[in-house]
Amino acid sequence: EAFFVLACLTVSLLILPLVLPPLPPPPSLLLFVPVCLLILLMVLAFMPTDVRSMGIGWPRLWCIA
Repeated sequence: EAFFVLACLTVSLLILPLVLPPLPPPPSLLLFVPVCLLILLMVLAFMPTDVRSMGIGWPRLWCIA
């Protein structure tokens, strides 16, 4: 069933661009949204975290279980 859904999605992605008319380009301000999201994710990925405050209590619960 999941394979059938993926196959239908693939076929629709291949055929719909040929059938639908071309769309107008989006506003230029809207093009910055993915770029800003990428920059935000990169900043969050490399931001240092305080490991000591995150790990308090967790090892004790791990040893009990």
